[in-house]
Amino acid sequence: MYVQQRDGRIVIATMCAVAMSVASVIAQPTVVMSGLDNPRGLAFGPEGALYVAEAGRGGSGPCGTNGAGAFACYGPTGAITRLWKGVQSRFVEGLPSSARAGGNEATGPHDIAFLGRGGACVSIGLGGGTAYRAALGPDAALMGTLLQMSASGNSKVKADVLDYEIAANPAGGIVDSNPFGALALPGGCVVADAGGNSLIGVRSNGMVETLAVFPSRPSQPTDAVPTAVVRGSDGAYYVSQLTGVPFAAGAASIFRVVPGQAPSVHLAGFKTVTDLAFGPDGSLYVVEHASGPVFFGGPGRVIRVAPDGTRTDVITGLDRPMSVAIGPDGAVYVTNHGITAGAGEVLRIDVP
Repeated sequence: MYVQQRDGRIVIATMCAVAMSVASVIAQPTVVMSGLDNPRGLAFGPEGALYVAEAGRGGSGPCGTNGAGAFACYGPTGAITRLWKGVQSRFVEGLPSSARAGGNEATGPHDIAFLGRGGACVSIGLGGGTAYRAALGPDAALMGTLLQMSASGNSKVKADVLDYEIAANPAGGIVDSNPFGALALPGGCVVADAGGNSLIGVRSNGMVETLAVFPSRPSQPTDAVPTAVVRGSDGAYYVSQLTGVPFAAGAASIFRVVPGQAPSVHLAGFKTVTDLAFGPDGSLYVVEHASGPVFFGGPGRVIRVAPDGTRTDVITGLDRPMSVAIGPDGAVYVTNHGITAGAGEVLRIDVP
């Protein structure tokens, strides 16, 4: 994952293989999808199939230096993969992707969100500005956008998130866009722009508006880096935070957002949160990408926050998990090896 810092500092995340621990697992996890390229967002479609956005593995180029100062090359290796009736298959292929040599830590399709049978919203990451997208060549024009995907898998640009960042620059500072989390709603989609530090709404007619801007941490001038957005039973948006350098333990929060009001901290004391999901009982499932005191060292985990605030580890010992979804069967699904090409997987965990 590449993160642009407003103060000019950069981070190039490194992969650390961590064996799964079963000490904190409520039930033994089962691998239900495997062989994925940098798996990111998960969502269940209206027919009950499980979809995962694969950021791909980049390709042979063109290449350029992204917003975090890393050299990455383009390739049409992004995909949407589906698990339907026990069969895993590529539902959509040929989506844009960029990655360093070896294909790990790719940027591409980051999330997918459904609302009924009319289609899905798919966020395509970038991690930079105009110059970086241009350096990746004309085929990379879909990077930094929100796509609308039909039930047949055809897609079209719903909004150019980078263009909106250029025009509006809601948070100010360096122009940088990295569409990450997506939420489908009646009348449009909502996108968490991890590069632009903003939450934007895209209406069905393509009009884009700023719903919220997330502040830097007051004790240290690093970006908020919003990653995921879900809607609560109260109608408010809940947005997770990765934070910026040094990605300190306890520094990440879950924000509550009511459009027209400044974001407020709903829950605090997390580290590098990459996704959220509400369970049917109102519990909030939180993905921590890593657990070390700073940066991305240490295994990841999924935490359940009960309605009374009690926090319980659902699963620990994960290797750079990225996303969580609650299935129609009540099980928890999570992407593991989320920044690795070819080794990504989806785990299923039964919870009481």
